[in-house]
Amino acid sequence: MVISIIKAKYIGEYRIHFLFSDGVEKTIDFSGYLMNARNSMTKKYLDKKLFEKFTINYGDIVWNDFEMCFPIWNLHEGEI
Repeated sequence: MVISIIKAKYIGEYRIHFLFSDGVEKTIDFSGYLMNARNSMTKKYLDKKLFEKFTINYGDIVWNDFEMCFPIWNLHEGEI
């Protein structure tokens, strides 16, 4: 089965609630990932206004034309 993201909602403090195509729902906290990032292109998403400007593109969550993205299966499992 191919898993995709149906909906993603920013709920604050770098947390996003996901609904996947198989009905699974997960809330993932990206704060630790962002705070520990070493890449300046990733660190810039500590700006909450930038972080919450993600889109769902072909069932995947992306920021700024794939500048930052994550494997769907990892998100489905609650990991980043």
